[in-house]
Amino acid sequence: MEFHLLGPLEVLHEGERLALGGVRQRAVLGFLLLHANTPVATRRLIDALWRDNEPATARKILQNAVSGLRRTLAAESGPTHGSTPHSLAAGRHGYVLHVPSHHIDLPRYARLVAHGRQRLAAGSWASAAQLLDYALGLWQGRALADLIEAGVAWPELTALEEDRWQVLSDKVTADLMLGRVAEVTAELSVVTTAEPARERLCAQLMLALYQSGRQAEALERYRRAKAAIVEELGVSPGRELRDLERAILTQSPALSSPTAAARLFTRPPAPTTRLPPPRTARLAPGLAGERLTRGR
Repeated sequence: MEFHLLGPLEVLHEGERLALGGVRQRAVLGFLLLHANTPVATRRLIDALWRDNEPATARKILQNAVSGLRRTLAAESGPTHGSTPHSLAAGRHGYVLHVPSHHIDLPRYARLVAHGRQRLAAGSWASAAQLLDYALGLWQGRALADLIEAGVAWPELTALEEDRWQVLSDKVTADLMLGRVAEVTAELSVVTTAEPARERLCAQLMLALYQSGRQAEALERYRRAKAAIVEELGVSPGRELRDLERAILTQSPALSSPTAAARLFTRPPAPTTRLPPPRTARLAPGLAGERLTRGR
């Protein structure tokens, strides 16, 4: 059985997508998968599902959702999984979803990212770019995109999305060090048009444009980013972006160096992707009622 979180929630058994029930049941599964093989307190699950809109029957609704998920997992797991079945166990204070980590796309992504960042820090540009590209290729949209659309706003999902942007930036650094300025320009032109306030990605695009002999376009990208940052965040661009604009204006020889990308954008390897400490989150108020049955 395969569990996919990096996109709409999916559980596949022998290539077939399983029916997971309505939004409530899917949300319980999604939250437990984010914390797979770790006990999750009942109170934490209830807060994640309702927060300020908790009904009097919250525990019963949660128990029903867990029962439905247990039936689904038990029907498909079977004895072929030996000593590592997929199971949803209840304890005195909560639940734990037992799933081998290699059956979930999120741990696979985290391992690829960790190895890719280690190769990046070591200056092994080709292997770093390949590993990080493989990691990004696991994404099929925003993490748990169907639950987000239904109103879920968990901090774990925000953290994953931010990490995804950082991984893209790390891959771009490796690509720039390999001289792939045309590919970087094409990729980041699209990305920064959609996300103009992403300073690091904007800086990488500016460097790629400058190294392609397109100084005016690089400066125009800075102006767009500055306007977006001021409008969206109410602050000026950071020092990294301002210094890069100044270096482009003065045509600093350092920007033409093959090592420019490593010098400007390489940082120590980050630890394996981790979720933030436990915090409560919620489904949108409109999802607190019976119309939560929509969702496959």
